[in-house]
Amino acid sequence: MKLVFYSLILNNHQANVADELWELTRHSYCFVELANLQAEHRKGDSHDYSDRPYLLRAWQSEEAYSQAMELVHTAECCVFSGIQALTFQKERMRLGLLSFDMSERWLKRGILNLFSPAILKMFLSYHFGGWSKKPLYKLCCSAFASEDQHKLFTYRGRCYKWGYFTRVEKIDVETFPDVSTSNITPLMWCSRYLMLKHPELPILMARQLKNKGYRFMLDMYGSGEYEIQTRQLAKELDVEDVICFMGVKPNNELLNDMRRHSIFLFTSDKNEGWGAVANESMTNGCVLVASDGIGSSPYLVKDKQTGLLFTSPQTSSSFGHPDIAALDSLCDKVEFLLDNPCECKKIRQHSMALMQELWNPRIAAERLLTLIDHLQKGKDTPFVEGPCSKA
Repeated sequence: MKLVFYSLILNNHQANVADELWELTRHSYCFVELANLQAEHRKGDSHDYSDRPYLLRAWQSEEAYSQAMELVHTAECCVFSGIQALTFQKERMRLGLLSFDMSERWLKRGILNLFSPAILKMFLSYHFGGWSKKPLYKLCCSAFASEDQHKLFTYRGRCYKWGYFTRVEKIDVETFPDVSTSNITPLMWCSRYLMLKHPELPILMARQLKNKGYRFMLDMYGSGEYEIQTRQLAKELDVEDVICFMGVKPNNELLNDMRRHSIFLFTSDKNEGWGAVANESMTNGCVLVASDGIGSSPYLVKDKQTGLLFTSPQTSSSFGHPDIAALDSLCDKVEFLLDNPCECKKIRQHSMALMQELWNPRIAAERLLTLIDHLQKGKDTPFVEGPCSKA
């Protein structure tokens, strides 16, 4: 077996790259699933991946677990993700064989995260397991992950850009609504209604835009703990005429709906690890307006080129105490797009090109195999930007 991934679960975040690796390695690839998670823990992904020929479910039987451990010894390269993979990773490091650790950022809450049992175990394993002297590298599924590792004296100089890679289709931007001729600009927000997602910001933004006379319609998709509070805020601020609560839809319907919107609002704070909806919205023709604290934002968005970045809301902000600086920044970015429809169209074209040409499963898989080949030969990455470039 040439390449083996060890991760909690095979889901829509992992399956697209896994499919490509299976083909590119000529079926010399395995994904080891480490837990049997129920549907409610799959982040809304209800797809059944059990038919994937490369899937090995280590949780299913003692025989499957033994197979997974045997692959630690025989694989050309292994990629480990999460605390559930630590037992396998320790054995691989004992053998001193080429490997990657893959994760989002470790310090979302700063140094307090070191008190997390999972992070602490990973940290101690690195420093007291002699991992710094082994051929172990880091795939960073967040633009902030490498900085966190540097602070912890882990994986210094060994971090590479990575992420989650959603399906990318070749789509003609000319088939989408033209913002420059649209009487009402369609905006979209799609997420779970959680505090870290800050659903209050789009509502507050809508009031400001409405008061300034902008013509728009904001469609908000999803459900969650703060949905009732969000609806109530919209009523209190008298913006129900410009906001439509769309509820929950299957993923394929959401992707189609993205193609009917011009601007996508991604308002999470720094607790958002990666945020695959960023990939999906850019792929499907939306101009992404994203918080600069989201893990994917600095990788995917060059401000006013492939999207727009606004100041991330403070994690302590809420409905009762909104982050005014973040709100003003969000409004400025959206107003820029509404005032400059030609620029909006250019950004849309550039963002779609970025996804089709660089940040997609096929390119990521090809680059990972190239990076592995270079590391085996004692060379560093040949890539200067995008997946598998230095982080």
